[in-house]
Amino acid sequence: MSHSGIELLGWTATAIFVASYFFRRPSLLRGVQMAGAALWITYGCLIGASPVIVANALVFTAAAWTILRKSASSPVD
Repeated sequence: MSHSGIELLGWTATAIFVASYFFRRPSLLRGVQMAGAALWITYGCLIGASPVIVANALVFTAAAWTILRKSASSPVD
């Protein structure tokens, strides 16, 4: 991937993550955060930045765990 493509990926991840805060439904917010984190993980792999990878793997895992925990306790947000 070209340098400009990698940079575009980083900016896209940023936009998605920031946009997640505008969602009112917690499950939707976390789903969008997971998508942003997945893009950040990809970006981190492409630039070789382990702190970016680990931090966003934690965000992804926490969001997924929260969604799964919430769906197990109640079927509706």
